[in-house]
Amino acid sequence: MFGRLLPKETSFFDFIEEHAALTVDGAREFVSLVQSGANIDAKAKRIKEIEHETDVITHRCVEALHKTLITPIDPDQIHRLITRMDDVMDFIEAASERIALYKLRQMTPEVQDLADVLLRASEEVLAVCKLLRNLKDPQTILKRCVDINRLENEADTILRRAVARLFDEEQNAITIIKWKEIYEALESASDRCEDVANIIEGVVLENA
Repeated sequence: MFGRLLPKETSFFDFIEEHAALTVDGAREFVSLVQSGANIDAKAKRIKEIEHETDVITHRCVEALHKTLITPIDPDQIHRLITRMDDVMDFIEAASERIALYKLRQMTPEVQDLADVLLRASEEVLAVCKLLRNLKDPQTILKRCVDINRLENEADTILRRAVARLFDEEQNAITIIKWKEIYEALESASDRCEDVANIIEGVVLENA
């Protein structure tokens, strides 16, 4: 019975890295969606498929946590990490779904800027997740965590500028509401990237 509790085939690092890689795919697909404003429905559908794939990984990871006695890092940290990572893809999917549902075809510079920042943050998350498997180089991990925090601050700045421009230049109140929802979803995705960085920073400092 005890043997069944040992993580013979469960690698939590595999779950984390696979999830992070899929999130980069989702963020890249979103960048493609907002760059051209073409094939929006098809691209939004693909993003939804990626979001479902990340959900499956999250569920498998959480299920494995409940069945595993020994984990490479604190199980609560693993749980918080994978769920915050899942939130990133949830917000990306929410933004793409709204663009498709609201039939927005003219993309704004701000949504493109937010998408670009989010892709870079997602790529940094993937890089730092790969380093998490081996904590022999904590300074590199911590530096990348700082970079993710910087990108979140950049997203905050873009959001404030985007909302200000909406209220200054857009006359249609419904259009303001639509774009504000999308901007805020993307900024929330960046927030969750920062949460991931903070959790990983905690792991590194506790195990250094």
